[in-house]
Amino acid sequence: MTWQLVTGGAGFVGSHLAQALLRRGDRVRVFDNLSTGRQENLDLLRNDAEIITAELGDLGALESAMRGVEVVYHQAALPSVPRSLAAPLETHAACVTGTLNVLEAARRAGVRRVVYAASSSAYGDQPHMSKRETDLPRPLSPYAAAKLAGEYYCQAYANCFDLEAVAIRYFNVFGPRQDPDSAYAAVIPRFIVSMLEGRRPLVHGDGLQSRDFTYIDNVVTANLSAAVAGGVSGRTINVACGKQTTLLEILGHLGRILARDARPEFGPRRPGDPRESLADISAARALLGYDVEVDLETGLERTVDYYASRGERLRLSA
Repeated sequence: MTWQLVTGGAGFVGSHLAQALLRRGDRVRVFDNLSTGRQENLDLLRNDAEIITAELGDLGALESAMRGVEVVYHQAALPSVPRSLAAPLETHAACVTGTLNVLEAARRAGVRRVVYAASSSAYGDQPHMSKRETDLPRPLSPYAAAKLAGEYYCQAYANCFDLEAVAIRYFNVFGPRQDPDSAYAAVIPRFIVSMLEGRRPLVHGDGLQSRDFTYIDNVVTANLSAAVAGGVSGRTINVACGKQTTLLEILGHLGRILARDARPEFGPRRPGDPRESLADISAARALLGYDVEVDLETGLERTVDYYASRGERLRLSA
């Protein structure tokens, strides 16, 4: 029986993906350096998965991790636009060199397919609302540029070597286990925890910037489909809900779910953030058989339930 390898398996998306693979009976190996992943996520997997703690820069460790692997789900990265502005070289090393190392180790080991976690940040600001895979990328941050470079390496390896590779462009994934206790945290967990703690959530900018918020279960299903779908090697495919929601609308939903005041404090707009993000998901439907399993409102309710049930006071950076 072959193995499934999840890089970044201690992270938010990676841990959910590893659990889904385990639930369907796969042998799962997790590769993570715990720089942004969480030990508590690994603890959920430790009894059932093989855990390798190492760096993506360690090609030897990656080659060992690839032994007997059929599919690599490459989730490992430094996933933050603000972090990339503060440390662009570190972001390049993790997201570009790290991805190249994964592809090369997979090629040498005879892995069948690499499924790469790409980012909608590659689009930047486009002249039209709905982002299509055929749009010319316009990265606005070092993070966006680094994730786009990873896509291009996937395309190159799929074209030049006996290694299938497909890139899935995530659009603002949210859900349980997303870390709110970080200066680089995603907006939904920060909003939820602020409101649970009785504080006004902080909005950077006017709050009218929009995103295609996508619940974690949809992304996991898309990854599993991308591992087996035919005719997708070398392709980049959007995965989202195909629905645009502003930050103020998110706060309105959360206010109703929590029955709390959702009025925000406003701060300066963050550099590198696109104004709007909306996915055209027709390619995912056609190529992966993808459909939205969990809508925004249901996903928000499940996410609120998760943070409310944790029963702890989470510190937030202002």
